[in-house]
Amino acid sequence: MSPPPPSPLSSLRPPVKAVVAALNHVPYALLALPLRFAVATVFWNSGTTKLADWGATLQLFREEYRVPLLPPEIAAPLAASIELTTPILLVLGLLTRPAAALLLGMTTFIEVFVYPLAWPTHIQWAAMLLVLLCRGAGGLSLDELLSRLFDKP
Repeated sequence: MSPPPPSPLSSLRPPVKAVVAALNHVPYALLALPLRFAVATVFWNSGTTKLADWGATLQLFREEYRVPLLPPEIAAPLAASIELTTPILLVLGLLTRPAAALLLGMTTFIEVFVYPLAWPTHIQWAAMLLVLLCRGAGGLSLDELLSRLFDKP
């Protein structure tokens, strides 16, 4: 009895393995950059939109967002402050984990209390933020530079 003929797909195995091996060697520092910039862009745009028309922002917080426990006059500046500071930190890779944690908390709050049906968008933000929270900014960051400076004996 002769062995079965090779599968037509078996010729694809070596190149697929080579591609997977190459992808496995992409440094995290390169993967973290687009995560940092993507999340930063989302929140920066939201913050600058709030500043563009503060009256409309307060009206949105009063009428649509209706944030529990915080009056609109506190919730709006708090949200704008977070949205305008954390993106800068993320882009610089400075205090990345605390910034990601803060934005993850804000995203969760927005999902639960403001836009519960927007979970397809919020889960994307959360996924990116969780990676940054768990793995940090990567080697191309001020966090890494400061870590190297302070870890020297």
